[in-house]
Amino acid sequence: MNKNISVIFALVCGVSTLVSCQQTSLDQQITQQTEKQTMTSASVKASALDVGQRVAQWQLNHLDNVDYLAKRYWKGSSEPRGWIQAAFYIGLARWAETQGDKSLVAEIEKMAKSVDYSLLERRVKHADDHAIGQTYLWLTEQTGDHKAYAKIQKLFDFILADHRDISLEMVESNPRVRGFEGACQDRWCWSDALFMAPRTWLKLSNVTGDPKYFEFADKEFWATVDYLFSEKYGLFFRDSHYFDKKSDNGEPVFWSRGNGWVFAALPLIIDDLPKDHPSRSKYIELYKKNAAGLIGLQTPAGYWPASLRDPNKVKTPEISGTGFIVSGLAWGVNNGILTDAKTKDVVLKGWAAIENAVQKNGRVNWVQQVGKSPDPVKKDDTQFYGVGAVLLAAAEMSKWQK
Repeated sequence: MNKNISVIFALVCGVSTLVSCQQTSLDQQITQQTEKQTMTSASVKASALDVGQRVAQWQLNHLDNVDYLAKRYWKGSSEPRGWIQAAFYIGLARWAETQGDKSLVAEIEKMAKSVDYSLLERRVKHADDHAIGQTYLWLTEQTGDHKAYAKIQKLFDFILADHRDISLEMVESNPRVRGFEGACQDRWCWSDALFMAPRTWLKLSNVTGDPKYFEFADKEFWATVDYLFSEKYGLFFRDSHYFDKKSDNGEPVFWSRGNGWVFAALPLIIDDLPKDHPSRSKYIELYKKNAAGLIGLQTPAGYWPASLRDPNKVKTPEISGTGFIVSGLAWGVNNGILTDAKTKDVVLKGWAAIENAVQKNGRVNWVQQVGKSPDPVKKDDTQFYGVGAVLLAAAEMSKWQK
């Protein structure tokens, strides 16, 4: 906002409420831009193709230098096997497959070979460190290279032999290894985990033909859903810490990205499930419940607030949660699961908000940094997983027929 406009806002709103007034202006600008856009099927597809190509290329150009991030994120963000980059590669793989882009398949394969298809094994059972396995297994599907999953299979065989049904309650303890929030993270006791790990287990069953891997994952997935999903709100608590927490407005704390992780994972899982799998209808029913909980929480500007039921907690846009949610909703529309006009409008408005958050050079703005709760977001905040979320959304919007 330029200086003259800031002065006008100060006079009209009062200096003490300038920040609030600026936010109102931001919402109005985005809403007006959204309303002006022509939302034909052809224009949506063209937009998705443009955005997907730009954001993918920007991130690929910034794999080796993450100095655009705060220094505290450099180490974790530089590791291709970590969850931060893994979320990007999951989105990139979906985009490459949707577009039939063999050059992107080659880029993904180059990354996988550079780390010899290995996983991080500091936290042997931790879901975050299994996320990159989805991409290795996807490469097997694309290239026929079965060496891509040998190390995953060895690790997962160990986990099957050593599994313990410990409590899913997030009880803080002195971690054995840096990065553990509690002992329950040997299982999937936080919502993010449902994006990171179950699909890796499913894909391993698919490529090996051995059902034991997804039988385990299916059981664990539903244990987590039973524990963290609120039937009342149609939303996921991030972990047990949030069961009784209230936001400033007295509403429960439901984190946008925490729900986005699960909601984006469901279409990926459902698409990979055998058509006759006995749990398939359960996944679709959960998807519908989660969609119903999310649709009415979109802001006038098209994004989902960081704190889903308290939009005033963090008033800025937040694109990682929004990208994951738009990808999930668009998938439901494209597959005839969500058929009402309101949902289609919500998707289009959400996509327009994503477009507005992407710079001309392809950098994705307004991405909440690494965390586990609704935290403040700045315009120039970005991260690999935010790009992954946008690519998942772009992949679905590129198939838009409505």
